[in-house]
Amino acid sequence: MDITRSGSKPSAKGPAEWFTGTVRIDPLFGASAPARAAGNAVTFEPGARTAWHTHPLGQTLIVTAGCGWAQREGGPVEEIRPGDVVWFPPGEKHWHGATATTAMTHIAIQEALDGKAVDWMEHVADEQYGAGPGAR
Repeated sequence: MDITRSGSKPSAKGPAEWFTGTVRIDPLFGASAPARAAGNAVTFEPGARTAWHTHPLGQTLIVTAGCGWAQREGGPVEEIRPGDVVWFPPGEKHWHGATATTAMTHIAIQEALDGKAVDWMEHVADEQYGAGPGAR
């Protein structure tokens, strides 16, 4: 058994090449071979979001606080709230983050394939993000 104490791992700022706005990443657990899953708590300030991205083995989000938005390519922007669980299948292009006016925190869990857990792409355009739920 291994217990990682809350606060024992330092928070990190979400890199500008992967995020728009102010984002804090708090590592929760890393993959210990042979396991491939890792998890982080990610907090997005109002207006902050990820860039478009995919995960080779998919991603699960568990919203823990606030109110956010998530969108898969070609689909509508969906509102996500505490207690919601979001699953993005392997290879599905998507983004997620806070709403324009409310911060949001989620736990993000993804597995690595050959050492890679995410493929980052272009940033979400302000016009697309600002349209909120129902936008394409």
